[in-house]
Amino acid sequence: MKKFEIEEIVFKDIKLIKPKVFEDERGFFLEVFNTEEFKKLGIDELFVQDNHSKSKRGVLRGLHFQTKHSQGKLVRVIKGAIYDVVVDIRKNSSTYGEWYGVELDSKDRKMLYIPKGFAHGFLTLEDETEIEYKCTDIYVPQYDSGIMYNDSDLNIDWKLKEYGIEELTLSEKDKKHQSFREYTESYQGDYVLLTGANGQLGQ
Repeated sequence: MKKFEIEEIVFKDIKLIKPKVFEDERGFFLEVFNTEEFKKLGIDELFVQDNHSKSKRGVLRGLHFQTKHSQGKLVRVIKGAIYDVVVDIRKNSSTYGEWYGVELDSKDRKMLYIPKGFAHGFLTLEDETEIEYKCTDIYVPQYDSGIMYNDSDLNIDWKLKEYGIEELTLSEKDKKHQSFREYTESYQGDYVLLTGANGQLGQ
């Protein structure tokens, strides 16, 4: 019996996961993570940090990423609903600059696996919405960065009209992120030092 089913979506490395839920008159039970089962899904990750956030309706968090210690994430909603968005910011990727959005809620209990190299954000669709997400690396404040949620080049459809959300609530930090163009022009990734027998050759 499979404990998890997977749906391949727009980006081949991102996986929408549906766990097997056992329900009866007492309530329900499910596994939300299992190392061996996830390996069968092609997800061989060591998650080292768990986060839990709570937001009112209309809160938008993102688009977040770390310039170093890039974090893969496993996102799930434990109460309420969100519209979850990821943007491919891997410079050498064939889908660089493309985005994908999916609704996650506490009713169908689907989870989104996001590998390293993506900016991530979400819009809360209900009051008292709570999400939990596992991370493959720790949070390092000095490498914390982001891209504006309403960047004109990315042109993300947050479905505000569809969800009937007229006013967003953002943190001061999320109001001041760089544009995608600025990220493209400024971020060069990690430098690699090349050396030979006679010393330094280049960077």
